[in-house]
Amino acid sequence: MKSLSVSIALLLFFTSLIIAQDNSVQKLVIVPVNSIGIEPVYVQTAESILRMELKRISAYDIISERRTKEVMEEDYCDDSECAIEIGNALNADQVLLCNLNALGEKIIVQYSLLELPSGRRLVADQTTALNVEDLEAVMKRVAVSVVTKQSFNKNVEVGSVVGKESVESLRRAARYNFGIGFGYLFPSHGYDNDNRSFTINAYLDYEVPDYAVGLMIGARNGFAINLYGNYLFTKTDVCPYLGASLGFHWVAHNNFLFDNQKGDGIGLGLIGGIRLFHTYTFQLFIQGEYIMTFNDFNDKAFVFTLGIL
Repeated sequence: MKSLSVSIALLLFFTSLIIAQDNSVQKLVIVPVNSIGIEPVYVQTAESILRMELKRISAYDIISERRTKEVMEEDYCDDSECAIEIGNALNADQVLLCNLNALGEKIIVQYSLLELPSGRRLVADQTTALNVEDLEAVMKRVAVSVVTKQSFNKNVEVGSVVGKESVESLRRAARYNFGIGFGYLFPSHGYDNDNRSFTINAYLDYEVPDYAVGLMIGARNGFAINLYGNYLFTKTDVCPYLGASLGFHWVAHNNFLFDNQKGDGIGLGLIGGIRLFHTYTFQLFIQGEYIMTFNDFNDKAFVFTLGIL
C-alpha cells in the first residue's frame, strides 16, 4: 500500500512537471505580412519562409494563419495597435508584425515583436532586401532576430549574409588597391630651370574608412619612392582628400656625373586631390602635390596627375 502511494505521488509530480513545461511554451501570433508594391505571391512566400524558420529554430507555439485571420476585423494589419488586439483575442503571449515595402528594386523589411497583453516592444528593426531573391535570407535572419531578441545585424553568420551586407562587405574588403597615375611636373625651384617634365607613378594603396596609406614609386624627372597617407573626407562616390608623403627622390640634373652636387635626398610632399567612384571597386583620382627634395639643388615642384586605382 505504501509503495502504491509513492508511485501515485511520483506520477502526480511528473505530470505537474509536464503541465508546467507545456504552460511555459509561449504562444506566438504572426500577423499576415502587409506589403506595398510587391506581388502577393512573393509576400506569401516570404511569410511562409518566416513561419517555417520560426518553427524550426524555436519552441514557440505558433498560432495558425487560419485562426489568426478568423479574429481579424479587416483583411490587413499594419500597426502595433491592431496587432495587439489580434494577439489578445487569441490569448497569445507575443505577436509579430512584419511589413514589406518596395523601394525601386529594393524591399524594405520592417518588423516588431510585441509582448502581450502589455504591448511592450521586445525587438524592432528594419533591413533591406536588394531584390525578391534576397528575401529568403532576410526572412530567415528576421526569425533569428525574433527568437534571440537581438537586432538584425547582430545575428549574421556564415551562410546567412544577405545581399546588402555582401555588397558592403565587398567594398570593405577591397581595401588593397593597385593603381597608376600620369601627369606633369612643374618646377618652382631647381630642376635645371626646366619648364615641365612628364611623370608616371605606380601606387600600392591600403584604404580604411577615413584614411588611405600606401607606397608610390614614380618617374619624376628622375626616380622617387614615397610612403603617403591621405585623410578621406567622405565615404561617398566623390571623396576629397588631403595628405602628405615622405620618401626618397633622386632628381636627374644635367652633368650629374661630373659635378660634386648630389641630386638625391629626402623627399617631402603635401597632397590634395579627389577620388571619384569611391564606393566602387575601382576609383579615378585627380591629384595635386607640392614636392620638396632636400638635396644640394633644393629642388621644389608642383606635380599634377590623373590616375586609376
